[in-house]
Amino acid sequence: MNSKLGEFEEIVLMLVAAQHEEAYGLSVTKAIEKELNRSVTMSSVHTALYRLEEKGFVSSKIGDAEGNRRGRRKRVFIITAQGKTALKETREARNHIWNMIPKFILEVG
Repeated sequence: MNSKLGEFEEIVLMLVAAQHEEAYGLSVTKAIEKELNRSVTMSSVHTALYRLEEKGFVSSKIGDAEGNRRGRRKRVFIITAQGKTALKETREARNHIWNMIPKFILEVG
């Protein structure tokens, strides 16, 4: 099982966690665009969500049909314990590398 996260997978997984049991393709897509000011396609988000599910980092369930979805139900994604561990390990690795950078390197001016 591949427990490593790519950069985009990490972003998608963090947003699934942040949206706590309310995450679905469109909500994650809109969050990436709003929070990161980054243009993404819903197709790329769905690909990442399904890849994360294959890795065991998220699980999904079919939600209720709501609003103007014409009876179609959306697939809701939920972070798993394994996903939480992967996020924590990724954050720790990034923090370790950030801490290796001498402070003066990041100073502006």
